[in-house]
Amino acid sequence: MSNSTDPGQAEATTHFGFRTVREEEKETLVRAVFDDVATRYDLMNDVMSVGIHRLWKNSLIDWLHPRSDMTLLDVGGGTGDIAFRFRAHGGGPVTVCDINQQMLAVGRDRSIDRNLVEAITWVCGDAERLPLPDRSVDAYTIAFCLRNVTHIGEALAEARRVLRPGGRFLCLEFSQVVLAPLRALYDRYSFSVLPRVGAMIAGNREAYQYLVESIRRFPPQQELVRLMEEAGLEQVKYRNLSGGIAALHSGWRL
Repeated sequence: MSNSTDPGQAEATTHFGFRTVREEEKETLVRAVFDDVATRYDLMNDVMSVGIHRLWKNSLIDWLHPRSDMTLLDVGGGTGDIAFRFRAHGGGPVTVCDINQQMLAVGRDRSIDRNLVEAITWVCGDAERLPLPDRSVDAYTIAFCLRNVTHIGEALAEARRVLRPGGRFLCLEFSQVVLAPLRALYDRYSFSVLPRVGAMIAGNREAYQYLVESIRRFPPQQELVRLMEEAGLEQVKYRNLSGGIAALHSGWRL
């Protein structure tokens, strides 16, 4: 009997940073990363972006134009940054869905401090299998999370599924730097500085090494446009932020 593996039966693999792992491993590995840094996650965002992530998130909210009758699903936003901004700008009820219980615990604690316990629902769930009904929300946001999912296309299809007709999808994610001089500087900062800062402040160099590597594996701006359109989102467009260090992608379910 042959022990060779039938190519048709080969295990499906994906990437975890620059590593190749089995698809079923990635979710566990990602969860472990964020379990370990959850309590320092927001502090690290401030340190590693010199606070610029706040401006990027404000740009997302400005483009969304929250209304009091607008319901929002924020995916991967466990610590509440997008949800709190949405509410502060006049938005309606929010559901925060995150795969990581530790991140959700941080967000719930912050919502108590802000007296927003009743305005925000916290749900543990997977972006590829959202625990929400079809056509149930007016807006879907995902900030710095889409690169962590195993199957981006499935997550985008789920986003369209839960949006009502006329609903808006917005993704904020690290992207491809479009200015050559900035790209070289950004690469040096990312690979040399960020993992060291992660070790000093969050006590986890590996988590921020993964962050740097996962950014490089994420589809560039125009490729993400294509994936969104394949998932059925329409009127897709994007805006580069800080020379493409981050990008905002917008689409609609029509």
